[in-house]
Amino acid sequence: MPFGNTHNKYKMNFSAEDEYPDLSMHNNHMAKALTLDMYKKLRDKETASGCTLDDCIQTGVDNPGHPYIMTVGTVAGDEECYCTFKDLFDIIIHDRHGGYKPTDKHKTDLNHENLKGGDDLDPNYVLSSRVRTGRSIKGYTLPPHCSRAERRAVENLSIKTLNSLTGEFKGKYYPLKNMTDAEQQQLIDDHFLFDKPVSPLLLASGMARDWPDARGIWHNDNKTFLVWVNEEDHLRVISMQKGGNMKEVFRRFCVGLQKIEEIFKQAGHPFSWNEHLGYILTCPSNLGTGLRGGVHVKLPHLSKHAKFEEILKRLRLQKRGTGGGGEGQGGVPVPLGQRAGSPGGPSLSGASNRQERRCRQRGQGFCDAPPTKFLRGNSLLTPLPLIKARSRWPLRTRSWALTGPLSWPAGWPH
Repeated sequence: MPFGNTHNKYKMNFSAEDEYPDLSMHNNHMAKALTLDMYKKLRDKETASGCTLDDCIQTGVDNPGHPYIMTVGTVAGDEECYCTFKDLFDIIIHDRHGGYKPTDKHKTDLNHENLKGGDDLDPNYVLSSRVRTGRSIKGYTLPPHCSRAERRAVENLSIKTLNSLTGEFKGKYYPLKNMTDAEQQQLIDDHFLFDKPVSPLLLASGMARDWPDARGIWHNDNKTFLVWVNEEDHLRVISMQKGGNMKEVFRRFCVGLQKIEEIFKQAGHPFSWNEHLGYILTCPSNLGTGLRGGVHVKLPHLSKHAKFEEILKRLRLQKRGTGGGGEGQGGVPVPLGQRAGSPGGPSLSGASNRQERRCRQRGQGFCDAPPTKFLRGNSLLTPLPLIKARSRWPLRTRSWALTGPLSWPAGWPH
């Protein structure tokens, strides 16, 4: 739990009106959805593990957000939260994921053979490619709400499972508490390891309690398949490598993830999943497949262009900092990506293939436009159509890597 006062039973001596948080200056999905009547109905409920409504919303209460950036504003302390507090979560999920209804069902398909293309991204610009997802282990509360012993149990179970992998996935676990500062910083600089959370959103949710106890990283011997343990989710599974062969990255991701899931299942600890929400994760924004694909690209000139943000928006891409934040300007390499397979959208295979074909056509037309068109002062956006998702729940395939070759004509700003 983030703060002890969220479990203070004496608060029931006061009315819901007295306890209702002041959300008048907030811009997040929780603040938009949580009415006084809803708070009255839900504030005295708790899950079997003792997670309360106030536990879930505290991060959104403490972080009003930005007037132009709508954050989620809530986390789940355990899988049951999505049922116990469904009045709130259903609205947040509906708004955050483009109209997904409580009756909708999610389908996950991680057959890497269904991905067409993605192995020919221009190496002159694509420095590295990665795909990642999160997974929660059924029967354990999630990082915002877990106890110390529970977190350690998740770590021990994960070590046993991951160390049983063989072949290209054979590797070793490295606990954070045993690392020197230099070793930890090197892994962070290499983009292998997460740093201690400093974001107010994560701190207020309780995810950084007892840091670095029972946190660590497992990776295979080639450092191309990694698993973060007890960060924002129980597990963050990552496939990555230098260069632009996203097809190989995705193959390794699917095969490795399926192996891990099967071992956990055989040990009596399946991943948390249901047919409505897909894979259960801490943040409602990651429900579904939780999958994100990204490429680290070198665009020293285009990244400083005044229209860069609008170009990304039209291509349905998101710029992320090299350390996971929002930096990436000033001519440094820029990580770009999309998210895929949110609940209710089409299955990953069908959606990614359709998205790939659409983005290939539009993106290639954008890249093949005559350089003189841009050098004459014409708009960079003129040949660039707005790419829209066709599903009710927008597909978030966070990467050019899933959309065909990335190439830039000579003379074009990049």
